[in-house]
Amino acid sequence: MAEITKILTEHIDKPGIETFKVYRENGGYNAVEKALKEMTSDAIVEEVKKAGVRGRGGAGFPMGMKWSFLAKPEGVPRYLVCNADESEPGTFKDHYLMKSIPHLLIEGMIVSSFALGANKGFIYVRGELMYVIRILENAIEEAKAAGFLGKNILGTGYDLELVVQPGGGAYICGEETALLESLEGKRGNPRNKPPFPAVKGLYQCPTVVNNVESIANTPWIVMNGGDKYASFGVGRSTGTKLISASGHINKPGVYEIPLGISVREFMESDEYCGGIRHGHQLKALVAGGSSVPILPAHLVYETAEGNERLMTYESLSDGGFASGTMLGSGGFIVMDETTCIVRNTWNFSRFYAHESCGQCSPCREGTGWMTKVLERIENGKGSMSDIDLLVDVAKKIEGNTICPLGDAAAWPVASAIRHFRDEFEWHITNPTEATKPGAIYRGEPILA
Repeated sequence: MAEITKILTEHIDKPGIETFKVYRENGGYNAVEKALKEMTSDAIVEEVKKAGVRGRGGAGFPMGMKWSFLAKPEGVPRYLVCNADESEPGTFKDHYLMKSIPHLLIEGMIVSSFALGANKGFIYVRGELMYVIRILENAIEEAKAAGFLGKNILGTGYDLELVVQPGGGAYICGEETALLESLEGKRGNPRNKPPFPAVKGLYQCPTVVNNVESIANTPWIVMNGGDKYASFGVGRSTGTKLISASGHINKPGVYEIPLGISVREFMESDEYCGGIRHGHQLKALVAGGSSVPILPAHLVYETAEGNERLMTYESLSDGGFASGTMLGSGGFIVMDETTCIVRNTWNFSRFYAHESCGQCSPCREGTGWMTKVLERIENGKGSMSDIDLLVDVAKKIEGNTICPLGDAAAWPVASAIRHFRDEFEWHITNPTEATKPGAIYRGEPILA
């Protein structure tokens, strides 16, 4: 794998980098000058397509391809919307990027808006992060005062207004069409698709919705070229990825990794997670935020076929949901042997039941059913038939909802039972033992 420098976090620890002055001194806004003065919008789109950037919010859809779908009817405005409604449990890298180096996102918004022919852009930020909203608004004012936003930017004739919008306070508003509904002042319910936002998005106009990290990559691509970006990584997993690492590791935090390093290296090296906390052993991993399938310890470092597991979209999903997972949003949650999988699954399930918008019956009813059944099992009142009931309900939710929240609720439950069924059975056959304070199943034989 080619040697790589940091693309997003190279300057993030420099004192004052959140200010326009220091950001500019470190090469900031050079990409805006190059894009607006030396490149056409089509040329920028082509470089992003060459780069092979895949959506960093979780879906992993090629960013350049998404841009190329944008309808361009005459006389109709186009919009760029930045999805900064980061609400996935275990994921906090966008928050880190915005609060630490806000001008990187602003520069990315300018370059991307120019490429898409948009004269107005929105940054939709999770409502709980009001201090981040103020940081971004201050950065916008600084950029505007320096001539990089507003009317006739740098004398090029290009106009752009950026608006920071507090989110609607719901996880579902991270789904792009629910976000657009919320941005229009409505309840954040996902829309039926088609039409897709690229054709009819914000105010029924062509719209591109991209994640914070995705947009923040564009200045580097403009300055260095899409081919250079694509030379980093492995196969279709190009460039770098921000990972939110948490759980039972020695060094939790946000790390920018070159896609293609091994899971073992990321987990154990001092440069990154620093290994499992002293005296404990790996039990399970959630690699891409709470919505992705859980992996048991024996599938974390190697796939079921014995291949080394890599930090890429393809390698993490190797084997499908039977033995793989997803890179998702990069919410890397590590669990050691002190973790109760049943309680953890119940906790995830409660979150999705609470955050369901209620529009689709399978999700509205099914998430609540799963939560009640998991609560029953965790509290020593479950039966063996409950385990198969959970699997059945998860199957009936998956693929039967307007948006992916139903899938996000079903996958953790189904995969936990697939890989840790004996732990669920132990809770049922040993209710007295399982409900003792601090009781954890550690692989003892199931008692009849």
